[in-house]
Amino acid sequence: MKIAFIGAGRLVQALAPAFHQAGFEVAAIAARSLVPAESILRTIDGCQIGVSAQQAADMADLVFIAVSDAAIADVAGQIAWRPGQSVVHCSGATEVSALGAAAAQGAVIGGFHPLQLFADPVVALRCMAGSSVAIEAEGALQASLQQLAQAVGYRVIELPAGARGRYHCATNYGASFLLSLLREACDLWNSFGVSDAQALAALLPLARGTLETAQAKGLAGAIAGPISRGDADVVALHMRELMALNADNIHLYREVSLRLLRLAKEQGRLDAETLARLEATILAGR
Repeated sequence: MKIAFIGAGRLVQALAPAFHQAGFEVAAIAARSLVPAESILRTIDGCQIGVSAQQAADMADLVFIAVSDAAIADVAGQIAWRPGQSVVHCSGATEVSALGAAAAQGAVIGGFHPLQLFADPVVALRCMAGSSVAIEAEGALQASLQQLAQAVGYRVIELPAGARGRYHCATNYGASFLLSLLREACDLWNSFGVSDAQALAALLPLARGTLETAQAKGLAGAIAGPISRGDADVVALHMRELMALNADNIHLYREVSLRLLRLAKEQGRLDAETLARLEATILAGR
């Protein structure tokens, strides 16, 4: 199986070397610009870089289209594909049907979306084992993509057709939305003179500990704080302080707390009366 990439962004700068190191033949990489990718991609023995998209496709059995979401359909429509050739995009949100021009020519299409941050391709390559990838494909292509994923250490999530929007939305909750919550926490500490640097030095170890506990004990098993203890008085204190600052603050706190209350119910430590008091406290003044 010969592999080619169309695009040379940070994802490709991690995936292409990973596939090569796992023993697969990366035959070609096409891109309008190889800067700053060239130093990494030149390390892949036998790989033709800087070729046209058509040339890259002609050299490969499996082609990864790793361009912006808006460009996927255009790129797929500009290439002459062979019947039976495999064409895959690397977007989390775009439906596989964006590759319809390739399918119309007899190619087999699919999706391969790594659940990783690629800000630094070298770090991403090192952290690939243990991360996950979402695969949407059928038959032989599905088997080939699973083989590639397992060879570089990815855990596989199989996506059914039509689920990409919900799937991709959920990844934001697990990644960037966490940063929004930390921003809120820093803002609160800023209000009494603590800098972002000081706040993050204290809060990031707390966040890491929460995630590690969730990995070991599950989401419900990892909750801590006043809701996990059934302490409605502390929750009421939080809400009074937030109301004094800004109504938007209390709105976010209330919505997040209601979802945390769901985990407290799943945990099963609090009785019905305590849970009801917590819910009433959170909803007070809504």
